[in-house]
Amino acid sequence: MTNSILPTYARAPMTFVKGEGSWLIADDGQRYLDLGAGIAVNALGHANPDLVAALTEQAGQLWHTSNLYNIPGQEKLADQLVDATFADNVFFTNSGTEACELAVKMARKYWHEKGQPERVEILAFEGSFHGRSSAGIAAAGGDKLTKGFGPLLPGFKHLPFGDHDAIIAAIGDTTAAIIVEPVQGEGGIKPLSDACLKGLRDACDSAGILLIYDEVQCGVARTGKLFAHEWSDAEPDIMMVAKGIGGGFPLGAVLATNEASSGMGAGTHGSTYGGNPLAMAVGNRVVELVNDPEFLSEVNRKAGLMRQKLEGLVASHPDVFESVRGMGLMLGIKCKAVNMDVVNAGYGAGVLTVPAADNVIRILPALNIPDEDIGEAISRLDTAATTLEK
Repeated sequence: MTNSILPTYARAPMTFVKGEGSWLIADDGQRYLDLGAGIAVNALGHANPDLVAALTEQAGQLWHTSNLYNIPGQEKLADQLVDATFADNVFFTNSGTEACELAVKMARKYWHEKGQPERVEILAFEGSFHGRSSAGIAAAGGDKLTKGFGPLLPGFKHLPFGDHDAIIAAIGDTTAAIIVEPVQGEGGIKPLSDACLKGLRDACDSAGILLIYDEVQCGVARTGKLFAHEWSDAEPDIMMVAKGIGGGFPLGAVLATNEASSGMGAGTHGSTYGGNPLAMAVGNRVVELVNDPEFLSEVNRKAGLMRQKLEGLVASHPDVFESVRGMGLMLGIKCKAVNMDVVNAGYGAGVLTVPAADNVIRILPALNIPDEDIGEAISRLDTAATTLEK
């Protein structure tokens, strides 16, 4: 890597030049089975022909006009998302981090417009991850994200993950909202139970505060429903979306009810690139493809197959692996070996996984990964584990 790039990443020693479905091809010609999908971004695999066609067609017509003007693709995608979810309206961003910024602003502006400007505090959870912006790191907390970045954006209180009693006790006269990932990603693939999500919804309703879901990693069919919270029927007031919704093209969104977003009038927020025609062309096609009962049924079937095989893998290597966790095709393997050692051994076996907290490796394949590639993935992970045992 040249010195002209800011060294904020400890990059793996591979350079990829082409992608085909669940596979990446390096500049030396070696093929790697990608179980990370760009950290849950390439929901339909690399160079998906439907997405390539949508992007290419739009690229030949119009790239950018800014949000000074109407963008028809925004209306189409917003309608798709509103029709499929709790939401009444949508704002398009370029990333999950930007979605977090708006979600925080929206929640606080809501109370300001209600005549309760003191309600600015947002309850968050230990082990969470909400992006790398000032609001995102303040919401997540933890030295790894916040150390050295000066005074943090105030107004966040961090609670133990899944501790309902602590949540109830923390709600007070200055509380604006609760923010939570239905499945923690960076935190180690930790799903909140249906009972806990319902408990959060009930607590917010009882206190009259807002519930914000961060479905940046667990949304867009990753768990076998369009959004992870649908398994519990506990709907949010505001939801952050990104990653998979663009299928690899930078795209994020904030979905909200009319009530929760009632303070966000003209001039209260904006984005130069957000919802540009290129992103909308791809995002519309992604949602059309994944929000289909047959597609979601296949995600669940593949998830069952993948989990079954991962359980067998763990049982075969008890000194390397401990357990499997997660939902759908958002899976994690809790390791006994150091998780980065497992990731690095995977490079040698031609398989890519993603590390997470709690000594976990993440398994986040393309949602349309073929069955034969699932079998090949397990074989390569078995080779990696065997190498570590030796």
